[in-house]
Amino acid sequence: MKLAKGLSIGAFSKSTGVNIETIRYYEKIGLMPAPGRTAGGFRAYREAHVKRLTFIRRGRELGFSPADVRGLLQLVDGHAYTCAQMRALTLQHLAKTRRKIADLRRLERVMSETAAKCTGRRIPDCPIIDALFEMRAASRQATRGPTRGLS
Repeated sequence: MKLAKGLSIGAFSKSTGVNIETIRYYEKIGLMPAPGRTAGGFRAYREAHVKRLTFIRRGRELGFSPADVRGLLQLVDGHAYTCAQMRALTLQHLAKTRRKIADLRRLERVMSETAAKCTGRRIPDCPIIDALFEMRAASRQATRGPTRGLS
């Protein structure tokens, strides 16, 4: 894609599928370089901006944090990366992703078990509310020791 005059931020947003506010945020935190300006003072995005934003968007879609994406871009920008480095970073991210999946599976199981205890009737006792109080007490006990009531 040859962009002789550059794209406006609206056209850039549309062509990359990234929200305008997100583009501005990425510029603000330094993930995206500031584009040149037209004679009228409007942003003019070029091919390199499209390529970089596509990289950022894909990294974010894969679950990399902005800090992770920044690290990847630093390797790419300096052309100082090896396939082994990229593989190592990807394997670290994969391990984090697997931990999150395991946590979500545990959460799903607890929520399912808790919801199954609920009859859905209009009574003052609710097993879901009771379970939430039990979980809160259990987590407080684990971090602070025994509790003596609600705070």
